[in-house]
Amino acid sequence: MTAYISLPIPPTALKELRDADDSGRPLQPYSAREDGIPLDCVGSPLRCCLRAIEPGERVALVSYAPLRRWAEMTGAEPGGYDESGPVFIHAEDCDGPLGTQGHPFARPGALRTIRRYDGEGHIVGGRFFEIPEDAEAGFDRAFEEAFADPEVALVHVRALEYGCFLFEVRRP
Repeated sequence: MTAYISLPIPPTALKELRDADDSGRPLQPYSAREDGIPLDCVGSPLRCCLRAIEPGERVALVSYAPLRRWAEMTGAEPGGYDESGPVFIHAEDCDGPLGTQGHPFARPGALRTIRRYDGEGHIVGGRFFEIPEDAEAGFDRAFEEAFADPEVALVHVRALEYGCFLFEVRRP
């Protein structure tokens, strides 16, 4: 079985998002509170470093278009499949994911969608995914299944409840 790597938002995109998000809005940072912060996505996920927000951190909720960013790098034309949505990032530079942490936001029982895209950025399939007790093995099996289709270039993992983009996995 191939080891699949969960990718955070790339540093270049983060720099741009900290100026203006993918909907053109300027960054509006705030500090996470001890009593929690208002969240649109379950689990307070930071897409810059693939971990949960901690109290006291300076964060921002921004609009992010992951497929659009990928298409700009590859020359793909996703057309109507291009979409943006809310993601949390650190308001200032961070070190990104620490070490080899496996797949992030992998709480057993959490519901995800595994959405598959071809080389043009068109959706070519997807599936519902309930994270099993052995989350790493479960994710790896789901990615193995997705990339068994030679047409699949990348996969987006999203929270089922809100549709929030969590992370991307590319063909190994």
